Amino acid sequence: MDGTLLRVMSYESSVQFKLIKNYGSQGPRLGQIYTQRGIVNTPAFIPVGTNATVKAMSQDELKELGAEIILSNTYHLYLRPGHETIKTLGGIHKFMNWHGPILTDSGGFQVFSLSPLRKINGDGVTFKSHLDGSTHFITPEKVMEIQGLCGSDIAMAFDECTPYPASREYTCNSLKLTTQWAKRCLDVKNNNQALFGIVQGGIYNDLRKQSVEELIEMDFDGYALGGLSVGESKDHMYEVVYYTTPFLPRDKPRYLMGIGDLLDVLEAVLAGIDMFDCVMPTRNARNGTLFTSRGRISIKREEFKTDKTPLDPRCECYTCKNHSKAYLRHLFISREILSMRLNTLHNVYFYLNFFKKMRDAIENEIFDSFKKEQFAILQNNFHEG
Repeated sequence: MDGTLLRVMSYESSVQFKLIKNYGSQGPRLGQIYTQRGIVNTPAFIPVGTNATVKAMSQDELKELGAEIILSNTYHLYLRPGHETIKTLGGIHKFMNWHGPILTDSGGFQVFSLSPLRKINGDGVTFKSHLDGSTHFITPEKVMEIQGLCGSDIAMAFDECTPYPASREYTCNSLKLTTQWAKRCLDVKNNNQALFGIVQGGIYNDLRKQSVEELIEMDFDGYALGGLSVGESKDHMYEVVYYTTPFLPRDKPRYLMGIGDLLDVLEAVLAGIDMFDCVMPTRNARNGTLFTSRGRISIKREEFKTDKTPLDPRCECYTCKNHSKAYLRHLFISREILSMRLNTLHNVYFYLNFFKKMRDAIENEIFDSFKKEQFAILQNNFHEG
């Protein structure tokens, strides 16, 4: 048990990290991230609000469900409505009326995944907008300017998201660029805004270790593992996470970017990861796939047409307490907007509650048995189709 408040930032930092319980250099950790706008309990799930909104949900609903932090996307906000506009309107918190902590990712992944035409050099990236085809040039300094004007609590350094597969030579060059850009981001770090560095290196363990060592030397406020879930196998992902995490500082938050499959989450928490974000609960909800205490359900199936029972009798969310599977199926088949709302509300609640159960299991030192039990449930995709 470690209840001391650990230093995670420089004196200019706007966040601090309290490590409450851990199991050595590797193992599940229980902690709290303190920000000026609230406390984030870890392991934490961060709902994704790409365009300053978690799709189909209001900010009040997110708060009621227990969300403590949300993520918005630098790339999308830069293109629309524009970071200057958000600044003029009082910053992202006021703009979207969310008064808790906000993390903004750097937009690196979107630049490399959404832009059909892009050109990378040592200075930055030239890319075409996926919205209107307009050409833009973005640098590490520009990324920090965007995040600074938006006013997020935690900013991410600009990186090149190394694709998979990638040769060792390509990965080495990509890592070199990411390290250079990380230093440039740190040089223009915004006051009252934490800055996390992003570990790259593909599936090459020695390059991952090199990336960690280079970023630690710069002394970032937290550290993220990037460039995963980009096409590599689960085995490769787990190997990278288990190998890399012990090299990360014990006294700073550890963030696994873009990973939300709960089977992957359980493995990563066991490896010592603190923070996660993913669109899985919201995207699956809109597609009619719902998470329950028995496994996943495809609500569109014919067998639910006259099913009067709730989606999940063990769930305390509004959807489960007020509506039947038959009604949820009817809404989905009819393409009603309420379908997206009720499904999303349930899935986000399920994720946030799952993370709470994980924290309780770590606190009570029963995480291993919890993980084993949940693995059996999560692998059960019943009524799927």
